[in-house]
Amino acid sequence: MRSHLFDEALQEKQSTEAWTMQSSKMLKVTLGTDVLSAKGAMVAYQGNVQFHHEGAGSVNKMLKKMLTSEDTPLMRVSGQGEVFFARLAQDIFTVQLEGDAISIDGANLLAFDASLSWDIHRVQGAGVFSGGLFNVVLSGHGQVALTSDGPPMLLDCSQQPTFVDIQAAVAWSANLVPQVRSSMNVKSLLRGGSGEAFQYAFHGPGFVVVQPSESEVGGTQPQQGGQGPGGIVGNLFG
Repeated sequence: MRSHLFDEALQEKQSTEAWTMQSSKMLKVTLGTDVLSAKGAMVAYQGNVQFHHEGAGSVNKMLKKMLTSEDTPLMRVSGQGEVFFARLAQDIFTVQLEGDAISIDGANLLAFDASLSWDIHRVQGAGVFSGGLFNVVLSGHGQVALTSDGPPMLLDCSQQPTFVDIQAAVAWSANLVPQVRSSMNVKSLLRGGSGEAFQYAFHGPGFVVVQPSESEVGGTQPQQGGQGPGGIVGNLFG
């Protein structure tokens, strides 16, 4: 049998690392310790692997999930084997937390080491019109995988105020305290708005990751110029 599917570039990549990018759009995790992932993110697995719904873990978290719009259903992945994660052919990048923390839009959270702590935080100034914004904050030591609707870009917020459309913001340094700004006035509200009404305002030492899309679900258009395992993942944080 002959097919370009048998080309080395399209075959499973082996590595001694637990987390291995198979392409810019698929991640393989070799299980040793448990991993938490967004439900529906698993696209394949090999070996003896179990999947279980992951509850909020505490009354405080459960109440937050009930009272907020940040519904990020998680599943616990455990056992022995390899699990492949992806979402809607979006770009994937990983972050290694080393005792620090990161704030993530729930729609962009793909998977993370179960050893990491997580909680739901409210964004200051997020009122009724902006949807009452809540993000997931991860902290501790471990790996995190996020998705971006197109190649992500890292913006430095320390030099000057940085404003990002709320649907384009993927993640940011947890030490940053973004404010929600509105560019909508009464006239634009009556006319239906411009589609650019609300932005996150960042300023201080840290970064924000921006995706080239204003969709939380993921685009349906094919992405051009996708990068391989050494591209986005290796270069986003230098």
